[in-house]
Amino acid sequence: MAVVPSSDNTCFAQWGVRPRLAFNSRVSPTTGRVVPSAPNGFSRDLKQLASISSSLFSRHTIPFCFYMDTLGRLPHRRGTRLIVRANVDYYSVLGVSKNASKSEIKSAYRKLARNYHPDVNKEPGAEQKFKEISNAYEVLSDDEKRSLYDRYGEAGLKGAGMGTGDFSNPFDLFESLFENMGGMGGMGMGGRPSRNRAVDGQDEYFNLVLNFKEAVFGTEKEIEITRLESCSTCNGTGTKPGTSPTKCSTCGGQGQVMSSARTPLGVFQQVMTCSSCGGTGEISTPCNTCSGDGRVRRTKRISLKVPAGVDSGSRLRVRSEGNAGRRGGSPGDLFVVIDVIPDPVLKRDDTNILYTCKVSYIDAILGTTIKVPTVDGMVDLKIPAGTQPNTTLVMAKKGVPYLNKSNMRGDQLVRVQIEIPKRLSGEERKLVEQLADLSKGKAAAGLR
Repeated sequence: MAVVPSSDNTCFAQWGVRPRLAFNSRVSPTTGRVVPSAPNGFSRDLKQLASISSSLFSRHTIPFCFYMDTLGRLPHRRGTRLIVRANVDYYSVLGVSKNASKSEIKSAYRKLARNYHPDVNKEPGAEQKFKEISNAYEVLSDDEKRSLYDRYGEAGLKGAGMGTGDFSNPFDLFESLFENMGGMGGMGMGGRPSRNRAVDGQDEYFNLVLNFKEAVFGTEKEIEITRLESCSTCNGTGTKPGTSPTKCSTCGGQGQVMSSARTPLGVFQQVMTCSSCGGTGEISTPCNTCSGDGRVRRTKRISLKVPAGVDSGSRLRVRSEGNAGRRGGSPGDLFVVIDVIPDPVLKRDDTNILYTCKVSYIDAILGTTIKVPTVDGMVDLKIPAGTQPNTTLVMAKKGVPYLNKSNMRGDQLVRVQIEIPKRLSGEERKLVEQLADLSKGKAAAGLR
């Protein structure tokens, strides 16, 4: 909250640039002194604004009001002081003390601007941090703005009509400070304004369906994608050939315009992207082919090599095969997402393959050799004599190759299920009973 004096006997209490509460003066009939006079209904309105449900004020944010005497001065009362809190601490943003000199402030800005410039730092939030650093430097490097900020905080700057947050184009500020330093302190970035910076193209995605063996051993596929490519008519500029861009007359080449609206609560100011030029600061005749975008959508066939060992959800990255960038920006990448059709017999578990076979109880007792399907074809598997139900046999190196390590493979794990017949012929039953008698005889002999 800030108190901003005006030219008459009125004091404006401003929260940002929104509320504007006016107090008129009158002469007391008893003392003959000038005292403040609130407009009709002010007490009621103030209580409403200070209610708990009000989003603009609260009882804790309006502990007092101020008025001016007939000479336009704020009265001084013993024991009374004005405490102003800023929305943003620009000294903390730059990492300097409140007594820092101009050279210290400039040095801190240069260091932070290099680290957070969007051309260098691609992390999320870097551009917003860069704007905050630029705003802080613009205020603290100007004696008048710094004085207002120290006295009244950020609200003092807004009340004085010096901006509402994004004071000026941060890239223009960056360029003006580094123009004699070879751009980014010799880093060759040039400090281009944001509206003229190159914009990288977006990535494209393609879903590729493979059968089970293609995923296991890899394959080569030819896919057809649709993407944005640089317009050959205007060479990606978006401007009609034979014409040149001109400075936008609406925003004066800044790419932004400020609008103001007077309301009962004060003057609202808003900075918006210029609708005439779309924020570029320039007006040009659009290319007839691409309608000014600089890119057109085309279809292209791409040969793709799928490595062995991929699985559903695997992503293959094909660099620079995504959408074209704008204003010389790099093209995006193509991401191919794999979807594998399951095999009805063989199941995959990472690099291992699972299979379940059934053998008779006779073969489990005596042992046998059976044919087992694998990704390499039918292979003989020996069932040892005395194999128990649900035994797992390992067929080494018959599984899936390790991704990007085709010389290494997993195993095929074979689970053995023993089939017990529900019905026996008379001869089979007699033989089984003889076998049972022999087993009982052995057991009895063992107890002696």
